[in-house]
Amino acid sequence: MRRTLHGRRRGKALRAGQRSLMETLLPRLAVQLPAPPAVSEVGEVGESAAKLDLPALFGGTPPAGGVWLEVGFGGGEHLVWQAEHHPEVGLIGCEPYLNGVAKCLASIDRAGLANVRLFTDDARFVLAALPDSALGRAFVLFPDPWPKSRHHKRRFIQRATLDTLARVLAPGGELRLATDDPGYCRWMAERACTHPAFEWLAERPADWRQRPDDWPATRYERKLLAGHPPTFLRLRRR
Repeated sequence: MRRTLHGRRRGKALRAGQRSLMETLLPRLAVQLPAPPAVSEVGEVGESAAKLDLPALFGGTPPAGGVWLEVGFGGGEHLVWQAEHHPEVGLIGCEPYLNGVAKCLASIDRAGLANVRLFTDDARFVLAALPDSALGRAFVLFPDPWPKSRHHKRRFIQRATLDTLARVLAPGGELRLATDDPGYCRWMAERACTHPAFEWLAERPADWRQRPDDWPATRYERKLLAGHPPTFLRLRRR
């Protein structure tokens, strides 16, 4: 599969227990794509002809509460919280940073979760392979803001990605976005909140300045966001 992401894949060396989970637990939870999607010379990911069999991915039975997707789950704090609080939902988490994957696996193992599946590469490959209207929710929380203008093309929130998210979200499904970067906040609002497939759910400023009750803080937020209040955007698929 051709790599389309920028940034690190690995950090410091994994501990023995983490390596063991990567070798034993990850293969049982890993999302296997039916076929690699086409990737253009500029890194754009095309739609896959073959689609993921979601019931098979979750043991042969469709999750009673549907399927949710998190893009870039970091250390997995939010993903695991959602899985623990919504055992009827099947969750797919995408994260290319392998140290974060190892931390997430440890949390999954401790909690004994059976409703999480992981993909350790570009989330756009999974989006391309999802059937239409497959998701009840999608989360894109604190993606890399790529603040330099020449790097804006690397930002995950782009019109093409929003078009794909609109395709894979069921009508009434929810897209949740968050950032602590003021420039990326404006970027997200200009693209997501004006996209014809999405309805912005904010009714007053507090709705995007305050964290919803079912939106737990991540380790990244607790560690780095003291000087930059985060913004929370909730959108509904029309």
